[in-house]
Amino acid sequence: MGQNGSFRQETGSKINTGQTSMKTGGDSKSDVFDLERLRRLVELMETHDLSEIDLQQGTEKVKLRRGAEMVAPAPMRMQSPASASPAIAAAPAVGSADGANIVTIKAPMVGTFYNRPNPQAEAFIKVGQRISADTVVCIIEAMKVFNEIPAEISGQVVAVLIDTEQPVDFGRALFKVDTSA
Repeated sequence: MGQNGSFRQETGSKINTGQTSMKTGGDSKSDVFDLERLRRLVELMETHDLSEIDLQQGTEKVKLRRGAEMVAPAPMRMQSPASASPAIAAAPAVGSADGANIVTIKAPMVGTFYNRPNPQAEAFIKVGQRISADTVVCIIEAMKVFNEIPAEISGQVVAVLIDTEQPVDFGRALFKVDTSA
């Protein structure tokens, strides 16, 4: 086992993985790239649940990796509108130009804005309507997943700032709500 936790193959040495060992042998530079040897290494990786093997023979080097590289997950949750779990929260923000009691509900993700659950249905909310924190104000579709967006504030809707089926970016203003009403 090398210093960085990877296997190092050297001429005439043995790689021992517990139950199975493999004689490496030969002075030929092509040994590292032997297809049968690579297949056996992949089998060893699967058998012993290894995600990476790094081999070096002279100046020749091979690195084998299993599975996808780990990428940090995006900080958003996606769900269908029919699910019973909590919805993605809209990002309310105070709008100073509109007065102290006017709050702007902003898009919590990138996607396509829909103001109704389906084309034949009525809009989730309308100007003048009283809403509560758990009122669904719209749906944002992201990667074929329809995410219900709750208001997260209570008040009266004073403006709808976007048309249905329009693309939205994170933080785009969607609605203005008077929280004093």
